[in-house]
Amino acid sequence: MHDDPLSDAAAHGLRTRLGAWIESPRVQWCVIAVILVNAATLGAETSPAAREAFGPWLRALDAAALTVFVAELAIKLFAFGPRFFRSGWNVFDFIVVGIALMPASGPLAVLRALRVLRVLRLVSAVPQLRFVVEALLKAVPGIAAIGGLLLILLYVSAVIVVGLFGPAHPEWFGSLDRALYTLFQVMTLDSWSSGITRTIMEEQPLAWLFFVPFVLIASFTMLNLFVAVIVNAMDTLRGGLPTIETPAAGGASGVPGDAPAVADRCVDAAVDGGGGAGMDLAPPAVLLEELRALRSEVAVLNARLADQTHEKR
Repeated sequence: MHDDPLSDAAAHGLRTRLGAWIESPRVQWCVIAVILVNAATLGAETSPAAREAFGPWLRALDAAALTVFVAELAIKLFAFGPRFFRSGWNVFDFIVVGIALMPASGPLAVLRALRVLRVLRLVSAVPQLRFVVEALLKAVPGIAAIGGLLLILLYVSAVIVVGLFGPAHPEWFGSLDRALYTLFQVMTLDSWSSGITRTIMEEQPLAWLFFVPFVLIASFTMLNLFVAVIVNAMDTLRGGLPTIETPAAGGASGVPGDAPAVADRCVDAAVDGGGGAGMDLAPPAVLLEELRALRSEVAVLNARLADQTHEKR
């Protein structure tokens, strides 16, 4: 038997309409509202007085929220098929909701406490929060490098202070592990001056020659490096739209001569659902509007560049 092409086209059209509907701003705002209500419900269930007064209502709201989440995922799975798992955020939602569906009795009773992970769906539902998380993930290599440098600094400093202050203050610097913990406390600026440094300076007045540079390097310099890496990752994501460097009209290189076409391809790729593992299959309408506005701005810029080139001729 041959498949009916009309029925296949109808099924494809239905999946496309369902995908656009489930990703529409109105539906996503409804999902966000359900997430917030569910978060309040889970918080109220931690109160014995609230459980005693509103126990059945809280359980009903929790079950209703879980039903909405399952229905949303089911629609997405039907609309996108295997492409659903190409998006990391879809996989994240699938895992969070899947944990909530596991039985919370017997040896798996501990999973009941993990229901609060459903609140994390707020991250995947709000584009601004997703942007921040993606920037943090992109900054992981740089953060790891700075963390390695910080560990080296702590280790070298711990070996030094064991020899300098260990005999007089064994409770803080008597061994390498104690010295590492004390230096970590100093790095966090937790009572480092009044509680540790001034006490040591009563016996060793020049102790500040070690602690002041250590605090300046470990606390302020390293913290600023972490912030710089994260900000750089955000800037990279913000300017991450694809561009093609081609000679502009008149032969000047380094100017995107086909910029409107590039913007068109960005919009088309977004409408088609993207192809990257880290991009949503059906981006929010807000993103599409921003891409269309960008296409218009690039078209105006390209026209101005063409006029300037014509005037130079």
